[in-house]
Amino acid sequence: MTSGIWGKLGGVGLGMAVGGPLGALAGGVAGHFLVDREGAPFGTTPRDVVFTTGLVALAAKMAKSDGVVTPSEVEAFGRVVQVDDGARAGVVRLFDLAKKTTSGFEAYARQMASAFHDEPALLEDVLDGLFHIAKADGAIHEAEEHYLHAVAEIFGFDEAAFRRIAARHVSLADDPYLVLGLEPEASDSEVKACYRKLVAESHPDRAIARGLPPEAVAITTRRLAAINAAYDRIAAERGLR
Repeated sequence: MTSGIWGKLGGVGLGMAVGGPLGALAGGVAGHFLVDREGAPFGTTPRDVVFTTGLVALAAKMAKSDGVVTPSEVEAFGRVVQVDDGARAGVVRLFDLAKKTTSGFEAYARQMASAFHDEPALLEDVLDGLFHIAKADGAIHEAEEHYLHAVAEIFGFDEAAFRRIAARHVSLADDPYLVLGLEPEASDSEVKACYRKLVAESHPDRAIARGLPPEAVAITTRRLAAINAAYDRIAAERGLR
């Protein structure tokens, strides 16, 4: 993330409504009161503001879930939420405010689920980003796993979808089929069709074309790498070209 979003959050002419618990959080950073989105005189909230504010807020709540923030998790957070030096203070303030707010993570997750209900791939991006941070210290701890599972449920992902997402980050019987959301009995043509669909959905160019922030593009890039690795394993085992 560049300083662009923090200009939106911190500029004198903010004039953009987020509303809800994320709006209150962003308002704390900006030093402005943000009116509710419905009927707001300043127009629709930029999607990058909602996405990044929600990602940072949920990451902060996850850090609080096990009570320990390790240096490796901080480093991973910096890779997922990319900022320049001039914007770093704003990120730290948003992260710290989210940890201290009375709003639970459920409120943030529900607002994101509502904002991106028509684009579940963005909600999957958020989960991928949280997984990247959680696994940074070498393991996803029990409290973090429960937290990720709860966020996934609020986002509307069932157990099979959660396991498919988790398989990109942790070893679940080391199953490349799970990463692609397939059964081992799938035919070669089904494997190829599924792979092509996932590549099209997860290609970073698609995120860029939709005007998503760098966080979403970086997460999508890592997801595509996991999908390619899983398909390469299956293709090698089956002798597919």
